[in-house]
Amino acid sequence: MTLKVIGAGYGRTGTLSLKLALEQLGFGPCYHMMEVFKNPEAPAWWVEAADGKPDWEKIFDGYSSTVDWPSATFYRELADAYPDAKIILTERDPESWFKSTQATIFPNEMPPDDEQPFNQMYRKVIARLFENRMREHDHVIDVFNRHNQTVRDVIPASRLLVYEVAQGWEPLCNFLGVPVPDTPMPKVNSTEEFQARRAQMANERPAN
Repeated sequence: MTLKVIGAGYGRTGTLSLKLALEQLGFGPCYHMMEVFKNPEAPAWWVEAADGKPDWEKIFDGYSSTVDWPSATFYRELADAYPDAKIILTERDPESWFKSTQATIFPNEMPPDDEQPFNQMYRKVIARLFENRMREHDHVIDVFNRHNQTVRDVIPASRLLVYEVAQGWEPLCNFLGVPVPDTPMPKVNSTEEFQARRAQMANERPAN
């Protein structure tokens, strides 16, 4: 199996909804940060990728598409590795995106700089993009906007869809060359849903 769709959009731009949509359209399974949480070996694989030693075949074994972090950090490398894959840049209003990140994925304190693979992955694959300045409004939004513009600049227009999940099925299906489903577009992972899931995971974590 090879990647057919690569998501270049940062987390909290509708990536989980896009994951479910791609799977419904036949481009699944779709890799997402949720897959990292499911596989204890995965964070170390992404640390290797951040250190310049990626094994894409190992990481994406069994997957047809990928969205969200950690893969969004490597969209250029993945676009080269899978030249027939189409690229989707999910976008969102920068202010609402920033507000969402502060309430969900960007912590008040950075994970400790230790040997835990997930902490290393977060620092090298996500926090490094923002120079570890995850709570600074103007800086974070500037990184977000520059990333989105760079994707537009480096990916050929014929291969790229700039997309907001609120646009629904039609532009996505037209880009991928598949019929439009007669069911509603998935819309999941609101800030409230994210926080509830995180609390549930914390409650389920075994005590030390």
